[in-house]
Amino acid sequence: MFLTNIEEVPGKKITACYGVVSGSTVRAKHVGRDIMAGLKNIFGGELEGYTELLTEAREQAMLRMQNQAEQLGANAIVNIRFSTSSVTAGASEIYIYGTAVTVE
Repeated sequence: MFLTNIEEVPGKKITACYGVVSGSTVRAKHVGRDIMAGLKNIFGGELEGYTELLTEAREQAMLRMQNQAEQLGANAIVNIRFSTSSVTAGASEIYIYGTAVTVE
């Protein structure tokens, strides 16, 4: 599956368009991560627990989007975009969307 954040796959021709596909996941913070984040806020540095959490969330959301595109018969997704939002205190959503297409 070709994945790109631009409107085409370089060197390929779009032969069919299936519309918008998306994937999302909502993740909550872990109490242990909150404690470590509080310490990092005092001393500074990367919040590695949150970085790992967001990386896993992006990967899961992207896989869900790809599965949706495959079910439609697409072999590529173009114009991919990511969005994040706070769902409730301590939980955030990662949302990814793009246009499912067939390229040759």
